[in-house]
Amino acid sequence: MYEFIEGKLEKSTPAFAVINCNGVGYHINISVNTFEKIKDLQQCKLLVHQIVSEDNQALFGFFKEMEREVFRMLISVSGVGANTARVLLSSLNEDSIVQAILRKDAALLQSVKGIGPKAAQRLILELYDKAGKLGTGAEIFNTESGNIFNEALQAMQALGYSRMAAEKALARVQKEQGDAATTESLVKLAFKYL
Repeated sequence: MYEFIEGKLEKSTPAFAVINCNGVGYHINISVNTFEKIKDLQQCKLLVHQIVSEDNQALFGFFKEMEREVFRMLISVSGVGANTARVLLSSLNEDSIVQAILRKDAALLQSVKGIGPKAAQRLILELYDKAGKLGTGAEIFNTESGNIFNEALQAMQALGYSRMAAEKALARVQKEQGDAATTESLVKLAFKYL
């Protein structure tokens, strides 16, 4: 129902923010990562996601669209509620969560309070395909090699290969080549894995 709420930031804590929007104060649940970005602001705009249940209505706010998308992805998993998703986004940032899912790094997910082995495996199993579509998979690598990886991925997609197949092939080549990898070498050698 709500896309964003913008106004004077009346109060902010690591758990929630209160935004005064034309005389109406909205209590918005936030992650620690969002808090770090808004804590020194006087005016604030948060993207929101509303959750309505039998006995509660709550707004969850996000500084960036990517964080909101990851939140929505997380709450789509059976057994993962809004507060668990918020704890995940407070303990890890959105990119780290997506990377952990794409790397199938259950140990990293389990390092978050409230996420046990079964929940971590369920997150990986149910969200692997969705996480790949968010487009941060290439960020698994460091920034410089990530740029090379992104360029190679775009080239592979332009040639008609699916994102998932291209990422897997390029990841194998980048692992083999390490720092010697260039965009051209990644694309050329990736074909043998497709």
